[in-house]
Amino acid sequence: MTYYSVLAVTPTTDEWIPGYIEPANKLVAKYGGKYLARTSTHEQIEGAKSEAALRIVIEWPSADAAKSFMSDPEYVPHLKERTAGSNSVHFLIEGKDDLAS
Repeated sequence: MTYYSVLAVTPTTDEWIPGYIEPANKLVAKYGGKYLARTSTHEQIEGAKSEAALRIVIEWPSADAAKSFMSDPEYVPHLKERTAGSNSVHFLIEGKDDLAS
């Protein structure tokens, strides 16, 4: 079953960014992930205002793949730097429609 990581990230410092992109790209690919969107071009059209500098969507082949990426020893130091240097929210969403008849 396909899963999607949906993130909202607002850096509070830029120090972590140069060392983050390349390792994250490599490790996302290692676990079968694919970036569908990584952009500052987004518009909120519904709900209470939720600011974010970046919106990121990653497609995963499974929940295990996404969780394995997040806990990979090569990624953990970068995750710590990102979360320390940003306000981040990350949802893991199963690619299914619970409301379909």
